[in-house]
Amino acid sequence: MMKLWLWVFTISLVSRIGAVPNAVPTERISGSAGDVLEDNPIGRLKVYVYDLPSKYNKKILQKDQRCLTHMFAAEIYMHRFLLNSPVRTVNPDEADWFYTPIYVTCDLTPNGLPLPFKSPRMMRSAIQLISSNWPYWNRTEGADHFFVVPHDFGACFHYQEEKAIDRGILPLLQRATLVQTFGQKHHVCLNQGSITIPPYCPPQKMKSHLIPPETPRSIFVYFRGLFYDVNNDPEGGYYARGARAAVWENFKNNALFDISTDHPTTYYEDMQRAIFCLCPLGWAPWSPRLVEAVVFGCIPVIIADDIVLPFADAIPWEEIGVFVDEKDVPNLDTILTSIPPDVILRKQRLLANPSMKRAMMFPQPAQSGDAFHQILNGLARKLVQDRRIYLKPGERILNWTAGPVGDLKPW
Repeated sequence: MMKLWLWVFTISLVSRIGAVPNAVPTERISGSAGDVLEDNPIGRLKVYVYDLPSKYNKKILQKDQRCLTHMFAAEIYMHRFLLNSPVRTVNPDEADWFYTPIYVTCDLTPNGLPLPFKSPRMMRSAIQLISSNWPYWNRTEGADHFFVVPHDFGACFHYQEEKAIDRGILPLLQRATLVQTFGQKHHVCLNQGSITIPPYCPPQKMKSHLIPPETPRSIFVYFRGLFYDVNNDPEGGYYARGARAAVWENFKNNALFDISTDHPTTYYEDMQRAIFCLCPLGWAPWSPRLVEAVVFGCIPVIIADDIVLPFADAIPWEEIGVFVDEKDVPNLDTILTSIPPDVILRKQRLLANPSMKRAMMFPQPAQSGDAFHQILNGLARKLVQDRRIYLKPGERILNWTAGPVGDLKPW
């Protein structure tokens, strides 16, 4: 125990030094990742925004303004961004990509949880509309179209993994590019070529909670959130695949771990006082904690096997974070106390780089290098050059009648 406290004391001193801007400068990401992060997509692609009836977007938002602040709000802000972006073209014949603005997650319970059950019918309805009124969908069956689907398991449209897997990605979206928060390797809810993005966190709210940069990081490990979901997983073990339960059972009495189900008003300030912030999976592998940790300079401890992280070709997650296998959660204290102080310092320097923080945010107005631009960078890097995506006259690949019977009902 004495060894651990000595280590924490050492890290505290290191963090005090690292938190002073003039003592330890920020560090630019080296190599291709840094170049990609700083790419400018303007001039590299043109996007046509379909003009859909307001029932697919604006009227939905008018019914529930909470959709503007929940973690799935990227679908709303991406729409607003593109309407005023230099990459937008009003001439569809010169477009590289086609975007369908549809707010599929803006259907919330009184507790603020999204109801995905209408989403497949809503998406089918929108695709039927654009395929009937414009010729561009039919020539490729969506291969040059992208959709923002920021739900728990993307276009599988269910919050429980087992049921999401059973559903699979909506058949009509199989050829489209999906821009989604969900990312897990070898998973049916992640198509090859999808662009994984961060969840939405309110930029102004986070900015209003910034504390002086010289504040020492006196908390070793920090986490606030559920460990068990007794309402949806009363028997335990299914929620977070047991990883969160393992954190609680092993470290609830460990002085190095500041963990609780409470969500204090000082949550954002506390993250800025912590060295490590746990980012475990919940019902899905991702959560807003990842964004919060990066923005607040707290080293993210990622506990989600096979997770595909946002903008992984631009952000060097291995260098700024710590990855812990779900089975190794009982050894979390040993793993984290074994990391040398100089490695901690370098991770903190990289996290202090403003470009890293910008890439995880959806600010209004948009800023160069932010998450909007990282999405455009991803689209620009996968511009469809192969003419074979165009179908022959009369050719059809997608099955319009595939999927659960309930999805085929009118929306």
